[in-house]
Amino acid sequence: MLWTLVVPLKPLAKAKSRLSDTADDGLRPGLALAFALDTAGAALACPAVKDVVVVTDDPRAGRELAALGARIVPDEPGGGLNAALAHAAAVVRSARPESPLAALNADLPALRPLELSRVLDAAAEFPRAFLPDAAAIGTTLLAAAPGRALLPAFGPGSRARHRASGAVELCLAGVDSVRQDVDTGDDLRAALALGVGPRTAAVAARLAAPGQ
Repeated sequence: MLWTLVVPLKPLAKAKSRLSDTADDGLRPGLALAFALDTAGAALACPAVKDVVVVTDDPRAGRELAALGARIVPDEPGGGLNAALAHAAAVVRSARPESPLAALNADLPALRPLELSRVLDAAAEFPRAFLPDAAAIGTTLLAAAPGRALLPAFGPGSRARHRASGAVELCLAGVDSVRQDVDTGDDLRAALALGVGPRTAAVAARLAAPGQ
């Protein structure tokens, strides 16, 4: 089974504001883009993934992610994260209704293709399934089988909302790279400890003691 992944990315100038204690205004947009590029690159290298669709209105991000091999869908609703995901899911399903679909966070810079494959293989056993983030509060991946609505409910506390919506929580060991999203300086340090992709590593090297 080959999946289509939908990755939401807000305009870079507005991204990762909670990293202000680690990266200043001049570095945060580049850091957010590096996260997205490393996430998409790893996803595209995953043997269980057919393609990656990024929903964004950021011109620079769109250009660089398209050059990497991702398909870009404009954020036409402009209604926030879950509206963007629902829109992108509808675009994908209109062209390939038979494709299993998963929403994946754009801030997984340590993502490993084989760990992602394990998560998707596990998700394929259920109509809808999700993977909680490393903090066990949010969600990094939400999957839907062919013919099933994605019903995204991302945002603070999304683990509980996705569980309440009927999605099955995936309890897998050894998939830390798929769970480690980055919102804070502590998250970034945890991702760096796992080993991030080359673009994130290059930007992180410009931060003041990112591993401290």
